[in-house]
Amino acid sequence: MEHSHDGQGHDSLAARLAAVQQEIVAACQRVARDPADVTLIAVSKTFSWEEILPAYRLGIRHFGENYMQDALQKISLSATYPDLCWHFIGHLQRNKVRFWSSRFHLFHCLDSVALARLLQKKAEQDQVVTSVLLQVKLGDEVSKSGVLPAELPFFMEELAGFPRLSVGGLMTIPPFTVDPEQGRAYYQQLRNLRDRLVARGLADQRVFRHLSMGMSHDFVVAVEEGATMVRVGSAIFGPRQR
Repeated sequence: MEHSHDGQGHDSLAARLAAVQQEIVAACQRVARDPADVTLIAVSKTFSWEEILPAYRLGIRHFGENYMQDALQKISLSATYPDLCWHFIGHLQRNKVRFWSSRFHLFHCLDSVALARLLQKKAEQDQVVTSVLLQVKLGDEVSKSGVLPAELPFFMEELAGFPRLSVGGLMTIPPFTVDPEQGRAYYQQLRNLRDRLVARGLADQRVFRHLSMGMSHDFVVAVEEGATMVRVGSAIFGPRQR
């Protein structure tokens, strides 16, 4: 018997997942977007591989992890599922870069040149290209990391010197607001930042296209504002247990 965290089993997981997917489709329809342009990342941090597997069986292929050891364990347990994409969506401490696995599909939180240098070195050792997004700090919360919008052009120029990093776009975690509508301005800002970097010739539109933004409480607003990836945990898996 497969259980989800709220104890109601597989059916409620299927129902929650279907509801999230329907909301993404409806949001796309409202703004004339193709739902295929939005990747749903199921945030699986703190959930075991056994708890994640039912979501895989329901068609989810993208999973988001925040903690390196936890993620590596799941990567190893999922080795027989080659179509599964692991996203690292948390802060990556520099002393953890040596554990970085080429099985990660994408790193969402590149926020410093120092971290970029370490990831470039690791990618050289592993003979791979590592896909990254730049974490942008919108809002003035001290606790959040990220590159300030004004620093993005300089950061992009620095990153041009790291050929083994493929920079695919921007990511943000705006200040939490109870009303999802209050997050809209942040998501508009991130989209405009991406478009300006492309317009200035600092990024190639074909590669630099992603906007990783929106979580369980506000992913609908994020999709309406152009999110290409939404990171949804509790709305799919139910309340988190630490």
